Amino acid sequence: MAQLSHIKVLPTPSPRLGQIVKGIMLPCLLLASTVLSITTAPVAHAERLKDLASIQGVRSNQLIGYGLVVGLDGTGDQTVQTPFTVQSIISMMQQMGVNLPTGTSLQLKNVAAVIVTSSLPAFAQPGQTLDITVSSMGNAKSLRGGTLLMTPLKGADGQVYAMAQGSLVVGGVGASANGSQTQVNHLSVGRITAGATVERAVPSNVTQNNTFNLELKDSDFSTASLVVDAVNRQFGQNTALAQNARVIQINPPASYSRVAFLAALESLNVAPAASYAKVIVNARTGSVVMNQTVTLESCAVSHGNLTVTINTDPVISQPGALASGQTVATARSEIDIKKDPGQVVKLDSGANLSDVVKALNAIGATPQDLLAILQAMKAAGSLRAELEVI
Repeated sequence: MAQLSHIKVLPTPSPRLGQIVKGIMLPCLLLASTVLSITTAPVAHAERLKDLASIQGVRSNQLIGYGLVVGLDGTGDQTVQTPFTVQSIISMMQQMGVNLPTGTSLQLKNVAAVIVTSSLPAFAQPGQTLDITVSSMGNAKSLRGGTLLMTPLKGADGQVYAMAQGSLVVGGVGASANGSQTQVNHLSVGRITAGATVERAVPSNVTQNNTFNLELKDSDFSTASLVVDAVNRQFGQNTALAQNARVIQINPPASYSRVAFLAALESLNVAPAASYAKVIVNARTGSVVMNQTVTLESCAVSHGNLTVTINTDPVISQPGALASGQTVATARSEIDIKKDPGQVVKLDSGANLSDVVKALNAIGATPQDLLAILQAMKAAGSLRAELEVI
């Protein structure tokens, strides 16, 4: 079979020559096609380039702000325990021209201090709206029915990029009466659709520079080489040049406008290289996930179960009819140790993921057992994969 896999398919002959050798070539071509169908590895599924890589500089920016939610139905912060809520109200009132007498103690139940978060997408322009998330930072019982007052949203540089305000939508409900309480979902977090307006745009030079970079989501030299070949094949030589396993420099051709070129580049289909063989083990939940490139060397795996059962029954000891003793309650325990016979399963070299799973299921290994089995196989040098415990 190894020799037959080197058969090459010859170029298509001329019509006359094809008629002459038709009876001779047909069996050979059938044999070659059969061998190729057996020995050829399955073709990797092609993915869009936008799913494999991102354009350097085209990214979102996180925004955060501190504000107040008013109009709550007695479910706001307890101002004695959250003094920052009272300080915020006094500061806001002063900005509006209302000065409270010194020493005034505010006991408010309809106000809550909140943190407002959002994400500023790439190329967002002033006037566009953003969805925001409003989260209580005090001890408010619920934000349901509240209204967020005008809150500036700042970026990491301290600049204000958006202003937020609006009525909250809380996906939950709660009620309490006479010491009884019930609640459905979370009441301390709400959202406001289109609740913030962009006030400042983040400058981007992606459409202005002569070159730009693609960044692969996963560093891989093989995938980077495949992306470069696909881009150069589609748009011409020297269009793409790999800088390393993640960054690919792109030189747009002059025949394309920048936006049209980026759209065509993102839609380009590329078959990524096979990923690194890896096994992810969650030690807390017992979950084990393997990718399709995990293979094994020849090894034997043994598995057996040891069960210890302890049953405790109460025993009442009573004295005789004429005795002066007392009734005593004691406990009697029965211990049973049961050991199931172990099974030994041989795994052949080069087994694929399907064979590994079938073999481990055959010996009755539970997810918790797999943690020890995989670690032992890795230590023995039989597991051809990176074992990562999270």
